[in-house]
Amino acid sequence: MDIKQKALEKHYEWEGKIEVVSRAPINTAEELSLAYTPGVAQACLEIEKDPSLSYKLTRRKNLVAVITDGTAVLGLGDIGGLAGMPVMEGKCCLFKEFAGVDAFPLCIKSKDVDEIVHTIELISDSFGGINIEDISAPRCFEIEKKLKERLDIPVFHDDQHGTAVVVAAAMINAVRCAGKKLSDVTVVINGAGAAGIAIGKFLLEMGIGDLIMVDINGIIDRNTDYDNPAHKEMAGLTNRNNISGKLADAMKGADVFVGVSRPGLVSEDMIRSMADKPIVFAMANPEPEIMPDKAKQAGAYIVGTGRSDFPNQINNVLVFPGIFKGALSVGAKAITEEMKKAAAYAIADIVTPDKLSPEYIIPSPLDKSVAESVARAVAEAAEK
Repeated sequence: MDIKQKALEKHYEWEGKIEVVSRAPINTAEELSLAYTPGVAQACLEIEKDPSLSYKLTRRKNLVAVITDGTAVLGLGDIGGLAGMPVMEGKCCLFKEFAGVDAFPLCIKSKDVDEIVHTIELISDSFGGINIEDISAPRCFEIEKKLKERLDIPVFHDDQHGTAVVVAAAMINAVRCAGKKLSDVTVVINGAGAAGIAIGKFLLEMGIGDLIMVDINGIIDRNTDYDNPAHKEMAGLTNRNNISGKLADAMKGADVFVGVSRPGLVSEDMIRSMADKPIVFAMANPEPEIMPDKAKQAGAYIVGTGRSDFPNQINNVLVFPGIFKGALSVGAKAITEEMKKAAAYAIADIVTPDKLSPEYIIPSPLDKSVAESVARAVAEAAEK
């Protein structure tokens, strides 16, 4: 049976992938009085006097909202919040299964930035953190920025920052394996949407040598006037030698290729034109920018994709459960660059030097020890 058909049948069987389970037993009159009226009033009054006690007297400390407007759901595009609900439920499952964090899906019926921000702001007291999901660029940048300014709980756009952290983790080990240094490598990113820009900014924070970004029109350079503010910003941060041209021009002599774009855009000749021991992260799904076998035949030293049927799957599930678990555990008000760096190195260090190889640069997304390691590293960085 085709996996899509099997998944559809399972969704009919499950009738939803999450449910609410009571932590308080209610089998006697006394238990009812303790969990609900009249006893519950005392907890309410304590929170009224000291709002911070909401983290001790309710589930808020371990509860994340997974929020979308349905405008950029997986590779399906603008299908609406309701149609995006299965993805949001799935995300909530991953939070619980990998980190023990409770998460609740919320699909907002609006594409208006201010309306979305205001809606999330109004409900934020119910949660310990906000995970924004599958909101189209460039609106996602503005929504995240405004929420971070207004809320005193962590706000994390996983499509941007989760992807950036997991790519950085893979990059740390790939560079180690190839005998290179982050500070020496030139990285080409193909795809200048939310994920590509976030990856680029984070890799610069991590200290890579140079970054060349390529969008549908070619290399982003300082000679072009961009309408998109994000592209304009990246033009000033990247492309040290201000080269121009297409993807093939960008890849000549580059150490690393990162693809968050479309299938089949990279040729074997492009791989051959790269520096010694080229690293290729072709992450378009379901079909990558170049298939791993072709990339290897053309001389790629390390290949990673977003798929589970090839080695080195670069998957966000290695990131967001642990980041939120760590942030929530210490009552962090935001997720900082230092917390993200700590997460990237924690993921990379799961692969010990004796296990590191071109076929194994990053742990399996199913390795549930990763979230615990990430949570510890993030909590330590937050406390610092």
